[in-house]
Amino acid sequence: MEGAFFIFLFLLKFYDPMKLEEQIFNIQNEADFLKVSLQVFQFQYQHNKVYRKFCDLLNTKPQQVTSLEEIPFLPIEFFKTHRVLSSAEKIEETFTSSGTTGNLTSKHLVTDLKLYEQSFINAFEGFYGPIEDYVTLALLPAYLERKGSSLIYMANYFIEHSKHPESGFYLDELDQLASLLLQLEKEKKKVLLIGVSFALLDLVEQHQFSLKNTVIMETGGMKGRRKEMIRKELHQILKEGFGVEKIHSEYGMTELLSQAYSQGDGIFNCPKHMNILLRDTEDALSYVEDGKTGGINVIDLANLNSCSFIATQDLGKKINTNAYEILGRFDNSDIRGCNLMVL
Repeated sequence: MEGAFFIFLFLLKFYDPMKLEEQIFNIQNEADFLKVSLQVFQFQYQHNKVYRKFCDLLNTKPQQVTSLEEIPFLPIEFFKTHRVLSSAEKIEETFTSSGTTGNLTSKHLVTDLKLYEQSFINAFEGFYGPIEDYVTLALLPAYLERKGSSLIYMANYFIEHSKHPESGFYLDELDQLASLLLQLEKEKKKVLLIGVSFALLDLVEQHQFSLKNTVIMETGGMKGRRKEMIRKELHQILKEGFGVEKIHSEYGMTELLSQAYSQGDGIFNCPKHMNILLRDTEDALSYVEDGKTGGINVIDLANLNSCSFIATQDLGKKINTNAYEILGRFDNSDIRGCNLMVL
């Protein structure tokens, strides 16, 4: 048995990250997802020292792992205290969480920005179509005021590739943004307005709209600027203020290179290279049945060079195949970037 294990470790060295990357973005069904997930797990067990030690402490036998539920999920807090890396390549960018004063911030060490770009553009366009079709307006003051935001990186990419000169970032120029939104509505242009919750509220408190061609996408959180509120209340205010039927949402975080999207009613869907499992809140190694609330374990295969299997501090509920309701966090301590409104 011991000899078979060493043969297994030897074979792991032949997993090629480039070939894995190709497979990640060619997933078509659940069988593909399982196959690639298991390959990524084996690759990261071999090349990620932090993750491997965590798996060993759980007495995981990687050669015996054959299902998603058997894969260990690294607690998200490790991104605050360890270098979570599965690659020896040069670090191209370090994304950091916003964090509150005195708290440790998460650091996601990214060795391949092209992989991140492919992940977020595939995800967005899978739900919304080509980004070049949209005038992209980013109302993200809390993120623009600091360095290392993965959301700002993504929004900047959208702006640069939108092929519309009106696209751009906004800090506190709410009157200017309101005038532009009204002008774009008259011209019947497709618009993506992605904004942090408190800034979107500021905008609709000062201006009223009736937008038929604009996607309003909130990224969650008040960043200490306003009192937190439940999503239903927030969305109702924004729907009335912008004159839209649905408020869209993005579920992402510093530690992930992929995002899930809600096109209304707080129901999120994942791109094909991402999935969510719901663990028992009392037993982190067990899983809850569909329809029950559990802690969110994320499989993000785009995290090929860090860790693809992460146990978050968020709560969720599975609605149906690949559709989830995000319910908030376990507690209100350590609120960080891209988190969701508490219930």
